Amino acid sequence: MAKSLTLPNKLVHELNGHQGPIRAVRFNRNGDYCLTCSSDRTVRLWNPHKGTGIKTYKGPGQEVLDADVAHDNGRIVCGGADKQVLLMDVSTGQAIRKFRGHNGNINCVKFNDDSSLILSGSYDATLRAWDCRSRTYDPVQIMDEAKDSITSLHLSQHEILTGSVDGTVRRYDIRFGKLYSDTIGHPVTSVKFSQDGHCTLVSSLDDHIRLLDKDNGELLNQYTSHCNSEYKIDSCFTNDDAFVMSGSENGKIYFWDLVEATVTQTLEQTTPSSSKGRPCVIYSLSYHPSKVCLLSSGSYGPVHVWKASDDENE
Repeated sequence: MAKSLTLPNKLVHELNGHQGPIRAVRFNRNGDYCLTCSSDRTVRLWNPHKGTGIKTYKGPGQEVLDADVAHDNGRIVCGGADKQVLLMDVSTGQAIRKFRGHNGNINCVKFNDDSSLILSGSYDATLRAWDCRSRTYDPVQIMDEAKDSITSLHLSQHEILTGSVDGTVRRYDIRFGKLYSDTIGHPVTSVKFSQDGHCTLVSSLDDHIRLLDKDNGELLNQYTSHCNSEYKIDSCFTNDDAFVMSGSENGKIYFWDLVEATVTQTLEQTTPSSSKGRPCVIYSLSYHPSKVCLLSSGSYGPVHVWKASDDENE
């Protein structure tokens, strides 16, 4: 794909409603809607392009740390501090299932490609797979290779990528039943596959983001200048793999050229007066699957919707 010359640089909407830090923001599969989850124990569904809220869902009962929406937009899954994986109906908001088994906070949840399975990673150092179609409430598989909390999770059609506080990135190849590991040496907070499937992007608590060759683990590039030494913070690619972006503990969002590894742009999330001068920690980012649009959320304030300044629809 041709390299994009346009990045989101204009704040077009603020999504207000949560009463606490917003731990994660996630576009749905086609980018028309998004989910947010918060320490206020709720999950919210939005139309970020209009800046409007659609529905609020009561979460599992404690802080909600991650959420995902099914490929058909009919179901939501979320997980958090109460150690349950909660599957809900989008229209009614009613719980369809509650999967129990984790012994610690659930840090990350994802549907697989056809939304028949849910994957959940936890503070208990396990990755669990749950069958949405079966009548059983037990996990169909438990992957316990991690030695510490699993912080991040990303899926492709036939691979599962996880990051752990034990400093290791693990890639499970479902087709061949193989596990591949790359040691980073620092607690890993975010992992992503590139759009072309050849690389992985890894954030860790040493103020570094690393671009690795997916197949052999070779270090291809490193991205620095942001601050990430304490909190779980997302990094991701633009939808054309031309740029890397990350949240930061200093209230900014950083963009780097993928190849040159130079900072090409920063955005600053507004901080309310109630923060008493402390910067907003940008926990989560989500980039639109096909358009120039970025969602960001953090420890203070609303979700920010960023688009290109020359976007004709804004």
